[in-house]
Amino acid sequence: MGKTIKRNHKQHLSNSKKKQVYSLKHELKEFATILVPSSRLGRVIGSIIAGGVVFCLALMFVVARWYIVTNQNKPLEVGVTFVPNYARYLGVDPKETFEAIINDLDVDRVRLVSYWKDIEPVEGQFNFDDLDWQFNLAEKHGTKVSLAIGMRQPRWPECHEPDWIDASKPRSEWQPALEKFMSAVINRYKDSPALDSYQLENEYFLEIFGECKNFDRQRLVEEYDLVKRLDSNTKVIISRSNNWTIFSGFPTGDPRADEFGISVYKRVWDRTFTKRYFEYPIPAWFYSSLAGGGKIFTGKDLMIHELQAEAWTPDGYEIKDAPVEELYKSMNPSRLKNRIKYAADTGMRTVDLWGAEWWYQMKVNRNEPGLWDTAKQELAYWKIHKN
Repeated sequence: MGKTIKRNHKQHLSNSKKKQVYSLKHELKEFATILVPSSRLGRVIGSIIAGGVVFCLALMFVVARWYIVTNQNKPLEVGVTFVPNYARYLGVDPKETFEAIINDLDVDRVRLVSYWKDIEPVEGQFNFDDLDWQFNLAEKHGTKVSLAIGMRQPRWPECHEPDWIDASKPRSEWQPALEKFMSAVINRYKDSPALDSYQLENEYFLEIFGECKNFDRQRLVEEYDLVKRLDSNTKVIISRSNNWTIFSGFPTGDPRADEFGISVYKRVWDRTFTKRYFEYPIPAWFYSSLAGGGKIFTGKDLMIHELQAEAWTPDGYEIKDAPVEELYKSMNPSRLKNRIKYAADTGMRTVDLWGAEWWYQMKVNRNEPGLWDTAKQELAYWKIHKN
């Protein structure tokens, strides 16, 4: 009796599995009919679409290879972004941090910020003390400076207007004050031997991120014209967007900057759907194709103005004190090394890393020097090899 029950149970399980397999096959078949229509016209249309996709990918790859080969003998410049306010947030001294970046890491270049709210907290009263010592140190060391200008600049909340400005009002009410501020910044530093470029309005059209209230293209055009009137000899870079759109980094419309920038993020925390870390499955040649396409159609180069090189923390954590094991899930020494190689593989020859203040904080405050040491080793390596 027991054997019969056991045999029947096995047969039931077998039949159950067969039903599951049949159900799965049925669902796959139904899904296949969507991808491959049963009608002849549908199959023709599907074949045309599939062929078009393959052709586009092949064309992108060809453009990418052309761009990489074209730039393979050009020197690779690797720099970092430095924001003194971020260093303070992390609990490290800004001057000590910047001195270590310049002297110990020995970077080729550095992107500095000129926050409106910090330099002109009271209308008409300018304080350049913070930016002055940064320029002085860069000049002494022979480090190139790319200076962020305008209202939107790196780090949250992206737009850094002072309290006495309400950017939600018509821009005619506050743009003259912004242009006056920008003029003061440009006139102060345009003759610095360290100044290599301006980065105008960081990721200006990225409306989904940051606390910004105005995205008028005409304002960006007018700001670009202002910069060129005041300093026609210095390159102006405009960064358009980031990973969030497949056309990121491809310049369209005015103003036609001297160079364009793109941010590259590979590993992030998906707070919307999966609640997990997500790695963008984008090969380096994808960005090469964007750079190459832009070069072909505009004659302008593309640089990586922001390469993710710091942790992306999940909700509920702050980067300054999150557990090290959590931080290392999105950025650790090994990932940092691979990230820099990934950027080099794009063929773009100018790369600014994002997160140097955090590497320093991890080293001096949390006794985790791995990120700093890796960055130092990789920067030294690329100074020698360059491509």
